[in-house]
Amino acid sequence: MNSKLRWLREKMKMLDLQGMIISNPVNIRYLTGIVAEGILLITRKENIFLTDSRYIEEVNSILTIDSGIIVHKFNDYTTDEFENFFLFCENVGFEEDYVTYSKYKEFMHKYKVNSLQETEKVIEKQRMIKDDEEISNLQRACYITDKCFEHLLDFIKVGQTEKEIAFEIEKFFKTNGAEGNSFDPIVASGKNSSKPHAVPTDKKIDVGEPITIDMGCIYNGYCSDMTRTIFVGYVPEAIKPVYDLVLKNQLQTEKELKEGANIKTISKMVENDFKLHNFELVHALGHGVGLDIHESPVISSKNDNILKEKMVITNEPGIYVPGKYGVRIEDTVLITKAGCTSLTKSEKNYVVIKG
Repeated sequence: MNSKLRWLREKMKMLDLQGMIISNPVNIRYLTGIVAEGILLITRKENIFLTDSRYIEEVNSILTIDSGIIVHKFNDYTTDEFENFFLFCENVGFEEDYVTYSKYKEFMHKYKVNSLQETEKVIEKQRMIKDDEEISNLQRACYITDKCFEHLLDFIKVGQTEKEIAFEIEKFFKTNGAEGNSFDPIVASGKNSSKPHAVPTDKKIDVGEPITIDMGCIYNGYCSDMTRTIFVGYVPEAIKPVYDLVLKNQLQTEKELKEGANIKTISKMVENDFKLHNFELVHALGHGVGLDIHESPVISSKNDNILKEKMVITNEPGIYVPGKYGVRIEDTVLITKAGCTSLTKSEKNYVVIKG
């Protein structure tokens, strides 16, 4: 049995759970490496992955002999046999943040569970701390993202549209070792950059405009996330103080990020500095990154928890002036005992392209 399943079984004992139903595909991949559709049942004695015949060969090719996982097709079992999976189990856990009410009722009916219990995000909390293999995958995803940014500095020209640049990002990722985007890229130029979650449009790039590019890719299932605000031709004087303020706070936050640091305190530091300059941090300062692009922990003043070694999070302060412009600078960083290591390494000082 792999180490993650062993860990989960020990955690289940502490939660007084005799079984668990895992249906979130991200959690299944984290625990088993399986990407195919299906459901993972942790019973008293066995770990059973149920899928349909389309995926049996693929799943068996992934699992090792000592994986500790039994693979079966759904139709291998009768209705009565489904009821036996959790026989003599007083409490069975389920993923309360993922399972709908209708799915909850289906579980109760199909498995005849005595008591379905919330698990308090036990797997998601464990996913916050990355092991060495996960960190390696995240580093590679960030490396590919940096290379994409380097490519874009030569690719972007005046007259291109935001959509064309976004398409080039997707193309680069898929042709340079990534599985694809970790989210739909944001390419927002000029006034569009004032929208934190702008969608690329047919607007053409022009001289004297900021371009906010927020992008990330997936490597071996793991995500990267990076934002840079660059300029075409020159940096407008009106934007320089705002850019400098965002960069100052991004660099100061980077210095504060380390094991034991309080998330609320760090976030408040940025919020207060922005307020002193009559700006507002309209979104969280960051978020966890892993198999999902947005994972725990949320880096905001509402989260009064501490950072731990081997967490991977983003550091992304931004200022947005409605109808005018926006500036966001973001890195994916690895928390260490002494500080943090930025996994995305692209230039953060003024970047001006000729266009």
